[in-house]
Amino acid sequence: MPVIKVVIPAYNEEDSIAKVINDIPKSVDEVIVISNNSTDNTELNAKNAGATVLRELKKGYGNACLKGMDYIYQQKNKPDIIVFLDGDYSDYPEELTKIIQPILEENIDFVVGARTKELREDGSMTTPQIFGNWLATSLMKLFFKSTFTDLGPFRAIKYDKLLALNMEDKTYGWTVEMQLKVLKKKMTYKEIPVNYRNRIGVSKVSGTIKGAIFAGVKILSWIFKYSIK
Repeated sequence: MPVIKVVIPAYNEEDSIAKVINDIPKSVDEVIVISNNSTDNTELNAKNAGATVLRELKKGYGNACLKGMDYIYQQKNKPDIIVFLDGDYSDYPEELTKIIQPILEENIDFVVGARTKELREDGSMTTPQIFGNWLATSLMKLFFKSTFTDLGPFRAIKYDKLLALNMEDKTYGWTVEMQLKVLKKKMTYKEIPVNYRNRIGVSKVSGTIKGAIFAGVKILSWIFKYSIK
């Protein structure tokens, strides 16, 4: 059996984090929740649900993910697959088995859970999110002949391939950086349609004008950075 670890960045997700952890398949070796400066009971609820809880005081989605990666790197026994998942319960954690299937059965390096319109709950993605995804993936198709249709946060990657990407973005550009580097390094990839529902609580990115604009700028800057290399 492959060793699978799940990394969940979380900022003030006390109402949802236990639901996320409890729905993750039991075949997962370890669930790692990185509390990104949470001020509520996120850490306590995650620990009570059985997760390993880390704390990252530097704000930023990427900073939290990098903290999780550093923790795994320090472990003696390395995993085969890393799964990234949000802590707001918008994804269906039980679909992890679908996400990792192409890695196990087709030897694919990287898999993105695509939030297709047919499987999205009404209102689960804001208009700026939908437009941003369309623009980013369209530019990736134009510049890199990519077939990506989404920047979905629910994703799985072989651990050795993740290390080879040398991830560095500390904020909202994390997801697009990963996909761009997969393209540049000519790794194999695939999208798997996944269900998506309205999150519990208010989004820290798409729920604010500042967050949406900052995320958009970060995503586009990564794309144009790689398009001129």
